[in-house]
Amino acid sequence: MSSRIAQIRLVSSHPEVYEPCDDSFALVDALLADRKNLLEHKPTLCMEVGCGSGYVITSLMLMLGEEANGAQFIATDINHHAIRVTQETMEAHRVHAELINTDIASGLENRLAGLVDLLVVNPPYVPTPEDEVGREGIASAWAGGENGRSVIDRILLVALKLLSKRGWLYMVTLTANNPSQICRQMRKKGYDSRIIVQRSTEEESLHIIKFWKDFDIEVDAKDVVPNSNAAPAGVVDSVLSQFQRLSFWRSSDVNSSRSGK
Repeated sequence: MSSRIAQIRLVSSHPEVYEPCDDSFALVDALLADRKNLLEHKPTLCMEVGCGSGYVITSLMLMLGEEANGAQFIATDINHHAIRVTQETMEAHRVHAELINTDIASGLENRLAGLVDLLVVNPPYVPTPEDEVGREGIASAWAGGENGRSVIDRILLVALKLLSKRGWLYMVTLTANNPSQICRQMRKKGYDSRIIVQRSTEEESLHIIKFWKDFDIEVDAKDVVPNSNAAPAGVVDSVLSQFQRLSFWRSSDVNSSRSGK
C-alpha cells in the first residue's frame, strides 16, 4: 500500500506551510481504506481545499492511479507558499493537479457548482480565540476559532454548493468540533455520513468523516442548497484556464498565508 501514497522524503516543505502530521496521515489512511469504493465511484473531478504540503492530494492521485480514467484534480490554498510546496511535492511524485491560490474556493464556487465528485479537506480545526483565525503565518493552519468550527462551517457551506449529486466529502474533525452535530447539520441538507477512521493521539482525538448525498433522507425545502447555476462538465477546462493566473507562478497579487496541510 505504501507505494500508493506520497513518500514523506519527497514531500517539499517551507517554514510557513503545515507539514504532514497525524491528521494528514489519518485522512490519507481513510482514503486508502475507502479506495475500492473510490475506484468504483469513478470521480470525474476531485478537489482538495487547503492543500498545504501537497501530501494528501498527491497521495489521492497515486492511490487512484491510472484507474482514475482521466479524472481531473484541483487543489486550492490561500497560502501562496503552500501552492509552491504542493507543486514541488507533485513534481517529485510525477503527478499533476491544477493549483489555485484562493480562499477555500473563492472565484470558483459558481463555475464549479455541482461538478465536484470528490472533495477532501483537512481544515483548521483547533479551538482558538476568534481573532487568531486567518492570521498570517503557520498558526493560521490550525486556528479554528470557537470550538474549532469557524473555518469548518464556512467550508461546509461551500462544499454543499460544489458537490455533484453523487459527490463525496471526506473531512478531518476533532472531538472538540462536535462531529456528531456536524453530521446532524449535514443530514438536514440531505447528506448521510459515517466515520471512516477514528484515531487518538496524545494531544487530540481525530475523526475522518465521509459525507454523501442520500436521496432517501427527507429534506425541508428551506434546507436545500440550490445549484441551478451548475456548469456542464465540459466547461471545467476553460474555468481552470481562467483561474490559473491565481497560481503562484503567475500571481502578481499574492495573498497572505492562512490554512494548509
